[in-house]
Amino acid sequence: MPITRSLRWSLLSALTGALAVGAGTALWLLFELHRPLQIDDTPQILEVERGASVHRLAHELEERGWIGRAGQWALRGYGRLFGSAAALKAGEYAVHEGMSSRQLIDRIAAGRVIQHRLTIVEGWTYRQLIQALEAHDAIETTLGDESGESVLATLGVDAEALGAETSHPEGLFKPDTYRFPRGTTDQALLRAAHRQLREHIAKTWADRQSELPLETPYEALILASIIEKETGRDDERRRVAGVFIRRLEQGMRLQTDPTVVYGLGEDFDGRLRRADLRRDTPYNTYTRHGLPPTPIALPGRRSLEAAVDPKPGTALYFVSRGDGSHHFSDTLEEHNRAVDYYIRGEGEPPESVTRSGDDTGDEEER
Repeated sequence: MPITRSLRWSLLSALTGALAVGAGTALWLLFELHRPLQIDDTPQILEVERGASVHRLAHELEERGWIGRAGQWALRGYGRLFGSAAALKAGEYAVHEGMSSRQLIDRIAAGRVIQHRLTIVEGWTYRQLIQALEAHDAIETTLGDESGESVLATLGVDAEALGAETSHPEGLFKPDTYRFPRGTTDQALLRAAHRQLREHIAKTWADRQSELPLETPYEALILASIIEKETGRDDERRRVAGVFIRRLEQGMRLQTDPTVVYGLGEDFDGRLRRADLRRDTPYNTYTRHGLPPTPIALPGRRSLEAAVDPKPGTALYFVSRGDGSHHFSDTLEEHNRAVDYYIRGEGEPPESVTRSGDDTGDEEER
C-alpha cells in the first residue's frame, strides 16, 4: 500500500521526536557525568577492591551521597560504552572537590592510585629499617622475625657479589624516599632499595680513586657506613674519609667509636666507657686492625662517594667540637690538646686546624 503524505509526515515526526529525546537523554547523562561529585573541600579516599564492577562502584558513590540516581545510571552507561567497566584497578584513590564521576572512573581505570611514602634515613641501621617497615600502615609485612641471613636469601640478595665474606643485611639498602601503593610488601621495598644500592655502588666504585686500600665495593660500603656515623656535614665527609684511608695505609687501627657501639649491640646504654673500648668484638676498631666485617649502618650517597674519593691531606686524627663540626690534627700531640679543649673543657684551644683526623678522646692509650 503506498505511503500517503500524512503517513510520511507522521513517521518523520516520530523519528525526529525520538532523536530529540535520545539527544536530550545523552546530553542529560553527559551533564551528570561531568557534574562535580557532592563532596566538601576535605579530600576523600575511595578504596576499590579487586574485581570490583562499575555497577558496584556507581552504587557505592550513590550510597556515599557523591552522586544521585541519575549520576549512577550515567556512570554505568559510560563504563560500559568505553570499556572502563572491565578495566577497574584495585587500590586507593584520592577524591577531591571539583572532581566529576567521569574523572574518577577514568582515574580508576588508569590505576592512578594513592602513593604512600617511606624515607629510609641515612645512618639508620638495618634493625631501624625493619622497624620502620613494620610500623608503616600501608606496608604488608611478610618477613616476620627472620634472621638477616634468611632475609637476604628470601630477597635473593647476593652480598658476596659485592665482595662480602658473609651474608649480613647491614648497609645493603639505599637510603632514599620510596613511593608505593597500599599493600606493597616489605620484601618489594627491600628489593627496590637493594637494587638502587647496587646501581649506585657500581657507578661509584667504577669512579674510585686509584690505589685505594680498598679491595672490593663491599669494603667501600663498610668505610662509607663509618663516615656516615662520624659526621653529618657534607663538607667534612671527604676529610674524614682521608683520615681513615691514611690510617689503613699506615697500618694504624681506625679507633672509631661508632664501630664499638655497633659491636656492643643491645648492651650499649647510650654511654661509651673506656671499658667498652677495651672489650673485644669483631667491630671494635680499638682492639682490631682494618675494617670491621660488615657495614655498621646504611650509608648515604655522599658518604659512599667520599669513601672512594677521600680528600688528600696529612691529618690522622679528628675530634668533635661539639657543634657538629670536627677539629682535624696531624699529630697525636695536637689531637690530645684538642681532646682536652673540646671534650674535657680543659687547657687552651689547639693552635691550628689541619686537614683530616679521627675522634675518641682516648688517643693517649692507643
